[in-house]
This record gives sequence, C-alpha cells and structure tokens, in this order.
Amino acid sequence: MTGPEPSFAVEVDQNVHLPAGATEVDAVVTVTATGGPAAAPGDALEVLVVDTSGSMHGEKMRSARQATSAALAELRDGVSFAVISGVGMAVQVYPRDGGTAVADARTRAEANSEVANLRAGGGTAIGSWLSAVGRLADAHPGGLRHALLLTDGQNGEHERVFAAALDGVRGLFTCDCRGVGTDWRVEELRTIAAALLGTVDIVADPADLAADFRAITAAAMGKNTADVALRLWTPRGASVRFVKQVAPTVADLTGRRTESGPQRGDYPLGSWGAESRDYHVGVAVNAGGVGEEMLAGRVQLVRAGSTEVLGQGLVRAVWTDDTSLSSRISQGVAHYTGQAELADAIQEGLAARKAGDEPTATARLGRAVALAHESGNENTARLLSKVVDVLDAPSGTVRLRKKVDDVDEMTLDTRSTRTARFRGAS
Repeated sequence: MTGPEPSFAVEVDQNVHLPAGATEVDAVVTVTATGGPAAAPGDALEVLVVDTSGSMHGEKMRSARQATSAALAELRDGVSFAVISGVGMAVQVYPRDGGTAVADARTRAEANSEVANLRAGGGTAIGSWLSAVGRLADAHPGGLRHALLLTDGQNGEHERVFAAALDGVRGLFTCDCRGVGTDWRVEELRTIAAALLGTVDIVADPADLAADFRAITAAAMGKNTADVALRLWTPRGASVRFVKQVAPTVADLTGRRTESGPQRGDYPLGSWGAESRDYHVGVAVNAGGVGEEMLAGRVQLVRAGSTEVLGQGLVRAVWTDDTSLSSRISQGVAHYTGQAELADAIQEGLAARKAGDEPTATARLGRAVALAHESGNENTARLLSKVVDVLDAPSGTVRLRKKVDDVDEMTLDTRSTRTARFRGAS
C-alpha cells in the first residue's frame, strides 16, 4: 500500500450519570475512518457469483451477464478475481482451470467472453457457491476478500447442508447479496449477509442490475483496511448485554464475540474504506454508590487477531442522586434504540401478515410507522406506506392494505434494517 495509512477516530455518546443502584450502561460508539488509499491491488480479491439456474432465463439472464461485465469493468488492475456460475453446484467459469486471475485488460476481456456464454439451466445450491468462494479466499489470506452474490430463487439444499456451508466460510470473506425479481427469500439472503458482514437488497427490475453491480464493486475497490474488529474490555464482575451495529444498518454482533484476553472480547466489523458507522454497546455492571465512578468499558478498534490499536474510546459510569443528571437520556442511544425496534417491528409485522394474523400485523406495522415518523426515517416511512394505509403517523394508526405487490413487501422487508443516521453523529 502506498500513501498515508487510513486513520480511525472513536467517539462515545452517552449519559455517564446513573441513579444510585442502577446497573445498565449504554453508549453509542461512532467509528470514522478517513484517509488512506485503496488497498494495494495484490491485497484484494473479488469473486462474482451469478445464479444461472433455470429460473434465470430470458431478461434476468441477459441482465445478469451485462451486470457481471459492469462489475468486471470496475476491477482495478492487479486485483485477483474469479467468476462463478451458480447452479446445483458451483462452476467456475473464469479462470476455467481454477484459482484466480489478476485483473488487467486481457483478463477482463477473457472473463467477459466467458460471461457472454452464460446460459440458464439447473438448480440452486447457494451453500456450495459460498464454499467455492471460501476455497478461493483461503488462498488469499490477510487481504481484502469480497464476494458479490446474485440469485433469483430459493436455495434447494437441505437446511443443515446450507448452515454447515455458511459456518465454514465465516470470517473468510465479506459478501454482498442481491436478489433479482420476487421469487427469492429475503430471510435466506439476510442470513448470508449477516454472517458474512455484507449487505442484502432487492433489484426488482433486472434492468437495474448493471448499475447496482457497478456500485457494489466500486465500493469494494475503495476499501483499504481488512478484518477490523471492535475490542471491548469490561471490568471484573461486569457483563456485555449486547453489541449492535446501528448505522448505516442494524446488525446484532453480540453472538459473534471471540475472546481475546481477560475480560475482553472481539466483535468483527469487516473491511473499511473512508466511512463512518455507529455501534450501540450495552454493559451490565455492579451497582455503585452515590459519588462513585468507574470505567464501564474500553472500546478499541483493532486489526482482527492482532494487538495493533487503530482507535479507542471509553464508556464511563458515575452514580448520582441528582435526578436532573441521571434522568437525561442520551439522544443517540434513544434514537438507535428506536431504530432497532423499528426493524424488529417491520419484520414481525410482515411475518404476521403472511401468517394471516391481521391484529398483530396491524399493531406491529403501526408501531413501525410511529417510530419511522418520530425518528425522521423518511425512506422507511415511504416503504411502509405501500403496505399499510397510514391514518395517523404519530400515533401509528394504520389499516392493512388488502392487496400489496410482492415487490413492495419484499423491498420493505429487505430494507427494514436501514437506519436514519442520528443527526448529532459525525
């Protein structure tokens, strides 16, 4: 890598004052990465996985070929790459003899020639596709490893087979997932994206695939730091209630902890470019007396598996009998608590709607409307309005629509975890 190294800044937003006897400490940790060039080409791997099952025939297959070519055009010279055709097994179409190629004018042209020959036919075995990417990533340790996965249908593998394949590739690469059309399962791709620290979205119109692939690949090419982790130290007797990413999307990292020392654990954050993300950290501590102060947590940004600290912030607790201090609510904590509830309310409401439970669906989607209105999450409010008739947004009074297009329901579900950034955050 040439040029200055990227720098990380860590800011902590919290109300440090707790009433006597209180044990729960909450803080929003904003991590901002600035500067630094994109990773050296030799340190990056990009794998494009294209569903070529039988259901991808016609316009979807033509658009998928165009989109893959658009992604190939975004690869920087020197980046390692491969293209996989996904059917009932993973078929590597470029390089044909396995392994990876190094991007340049010649290899991009060769890859485009192979992509032009992709045809739809066969089944869908997403676990095997992920395993194939994992094998390629294994041969490129330590660098930025990214995959872009496209599908239009539901996985045909046994649930245990798929789960084992997904577990086998955790930590090997990040993966952005896209579903084209409306015949795929949101929860299936969300599971993959959550496990592999990527994103999931719907591309309802196949004609929009090329622009989406171009943007995703360009973003991957702009990353410069691989395998960043949030390292959280808590004092003896304390416990971690949760660690969640809350912006730009909600993602629960609590169960991803790996122990890294006494009273210390690491939570994977994936790869970074010049960007900012927010995390909500909840810690339970032993209650203190009035006037007592303690360090409730030390948050550090580290390169995964190393001792190199990229940035640090402190989470504090001060016990007081002054209710004017202890009753203040951190605006950032309150905002993101609401955004996490908003995502849950949407997903629970849509699930109830599918199950025919109209009272629960109305109540949960109504709550989502109220939360979106309160937080100023205009994008989510607009998506909700296509699923329910909003009678009064502040109170969450809604009526379920009798007829909802599949694309509107899936778009709301897919984008339910996107949050409105707290205005006080950097």
